[in-house]
Amino acid sequence: MTSIDSIEDTATLNSQFAALDLAGRLSLAASLGGRAVFTTSLGIEDQVITAEIGTHRLPIDVATLQTGRLFAETLALIDETESQYDITIQRFEPEKADLDAYIAQYGMNGFYESVEARHACCGVRKVKPLARALAGASIWITGLRRGQSANRADTPFVEYDADRHMLKVNPLADWDIERIRAFVSDNSVPVNPLHARGYPSIGCEPCTRAIKPGEDERAGRWWWENDQTRECGLHVHEEASVAAQ
Repeated sequence: MTSIDSIEDTATLNSQFAALDLAGRLSLAASLGGRAVFTTSLGIEDQVITAEIGTHRLPIDVATLQTGRLFAETLALIDETESQYDITIQRFEPEKADLDAYIAQYGMNGFYESVEARHACCGVRKVKPLARALAGASIWITGLRRGQSANRADTPFVEYDADRHMLKVNPLADWDIERIRAFVSDNSVPVNPLHARGYPSIGCEPCTRAIKPGEDERAGRWWWENDQTRECGLHVHEEASVAAQ
C-alpha cells in the first residue's frame, strides 16, 4: 500500500492534480503505487471518469455496488457502458445473510422510519460491499465534486482515508455540472436517462426522487432527512468505521 499519509504529502499531491486535465489526473492516480479502483454509481460524473479510463486504457479497476434496489435504467447503463468502452465493471452485491438480518430487524423499507435504520440499510447494501470492492487496493478513485452538496463543498483532489488506510482521489472535485454536461455531449458518453427527468443524483430507487427548482444536486437523495444526515456512509469516516465493526 502507499505510505503517503501526511498532510504535507497530500498537499503536494493536491497541487499536482490541480495542474492536470482529467486524463492526467487519472494517470497520476494510477501511477501512485498499488492497485487503483474507481467505484462508480453510474451517475453522470462517474460516466465521465469511466469514459476516460476506457478511452485511454488506464490501469484502473472499475467497480459498482449493485445494491439490489437500483433503478432499471441504472442496471441497463452498466451493460451499455461496458460495451461502449470494452471494459468490465465489477459488481459487488450485499450478502444475503446481512439482508435477511436487516429485514428481520427493520423490515424491507424500514429506512423510511429512522436515520438509524437508513444508515443500517446503506451499511448492508453499500458500505460492506464497498469494503470488498476495495480489498487489496491502495488508491480509491471517486466521482465526488464540490458542487454536489454543501456537505461536499470542501472536497480535495486527494485525501488520506485513515479508516481504509488508502489514498482517496477525487479527480472531478473542481468540475461543475456545466463542465460535466459539456464533456458528455462532446464525447458521446452514455448517461442515465433519469438525468433528463430531473434526477441529477441517482442512487437506490426507493431513496431517490427528482429535485425541485433551486435545490442542490443531491436534494433528491434521502429527501425525508435533513441535510446533515444525507450521506450513505461511503464518504463519511465516522459512519464507515461503525459499519465495518
